[in-house]
Amino acid sequence: MAFNIKVLVATLSIITVSGCTIIPGSHYEGIESGDQVENLEKDLEKVNIQIIDSSLINQQKANHKKVKQPNSLAGVDLNDYEYKLGVGDVLTIGVWDHPELTIPAAVQRTAEFDGFRVQADGTITYAYAPNIQAAGRTVSQVREDLVKRLSRVIEDPQVDVKIVGFRSQKAYVTGEVAKPGVYPVTEIPLTLVDALNQAGGLTERADWRTVTFTRGNKTEEIQLDDFYAHGDISQNRLLQHGDIVHVARDDKQKVYVMGDVQKAGTVNVDRYGLNLAQALSDTGGIREATADANGIFVLRKRNLETDGIIADVYQLHAKNVAALVLAEQFELQPHDIVYVTAAPLARWNRVISLLLPSISTVEQFDDITAN
Repeated sequence: MAFNIKVLVATLSIITVSGCTIIPGSHYEGIESGDQVENLEKDLEKVNIQIIDSSLINQQKANHKKVKQPNSLAGVDLNDYEYKLGVGDVLTIGVWDHPELTIPAAVQRTAEFDGFRVQADGTITYAYAPNIQAAGRTVSQVREDLVKRLSRVIEDPQVDVKIVGFRSQKAYVTGEVAKPGVYPVTEIPLTLVDALNQAGGLTERADWRTVTFTRGNKTEEIQLDDFYAHGDISQNRLLQHGDIVHVARDDKQKVYVMGDVQKAGTVNVDRYGLNLAQALSDTGGIREATADANGIFVLRKRNLETDGIIADVYQLHAKNVAALVLAEQFELQPHDIVYVTAAPLARWNRVISLLLPSISTVEQFDDITAN
């Protein structure tokens, strides 16, 4: 964190000492090369600038609802779930009216200790029924096999088979949970959400947006917040042996606040989101004596190759009392840059042109610190 703050300070220093001044409709001071002027003009043409007003807030809300439409048709189907036995699982077997075939549990010993363990070759051995294949089969299938074998010596045997030790199959929960560890897969279906609950839930530093689910060589990103907040059950998964659920830290889920604020730095975006008013408040607010209340900008990087735009720039006119309501409703996204300028409003394009390089600079340092 200390290193990231130094990066921000260095970036702000570059912005502060720059001598370029751009005023709409006039010349560019401090830039001598015509090529430099031309390149700067082209860059500004690739910036999408919007005022933060009620129409923008309504558009943001509409887009949010559209993206978060829950998919209730692709949830986990547990109707046909049956546990398949594996090597190491332990069974108890009883035959009604034939106590001689049932091993009584001794004092201070458990049913698991006295049970029948699935051996390395995948079989169990019972009286009159040696080498019954158990691994890869359900309890019902093993019971049917036992009935067939015992019916040779017992008339109409009533056989009861239960699993008392689940030892063959495990799923792993790692990362930012209260109790990371190994969790058994049992006859009760274990879903991804169930496993997280058994692990004590997510910690305060958990990143709800980057929960990964790995099965074999395939890893997918689970939008866990969509499950909890929007009822999107398609984000849940039925866990199998060897599955890994990893919850990342929220190190990259942050917004950068720069410029004429009380304390420049980063603000974390938690699972409940972060609005512009919160970001400014968490950094002590703007410096009222020097800051330009109409010069509050939010820069959001875009993909130039696919969108044809370098960045979206949103401007808040905070001198208006209604702007406080707008700031509270304007939702920020991870890696947004909030910049408060002390420059006159007429020089807004100078601020934007100087901030554009900082978007890629911050991202590059993010990658370095993450590695």
